[in-house]
Amino acid sequence: MTREKIKPGDDTKELSQDPNDLVLFNDDVNTFEYVIETLIDVCGHDPYQAEQCAMIAHYKGKCTVKSGSVIELKPPYDEMLNRKLSVSIL
Repeated sequence: MTREKIKPGDDTKELSQDPNDLVLFNDDVNTFEYVIETLIDVCGHDPYQAEQCAMIAHYKGKCTVKSGSVIELKPPYDEMLNRKLSVSIL
């Protein structure tokens, strides 16, 4: 019976896939309706979830609207920037 030796650092694939967050920040420019519509279109939120995220961002200053790898978050990040929303990948 042989055992496979695992070297430290062999799990780098797992470490590189740490989830990141797409964070929406409150602004005084965009309406609730516009933010909600964007979250539905871009992030795939249902209307209730989009409304809740918009309210959290408004009252708390920010809200995580999507999680995943940077590669997964880059397209919605770019689209939300194109739509003039304040977002960041953290």
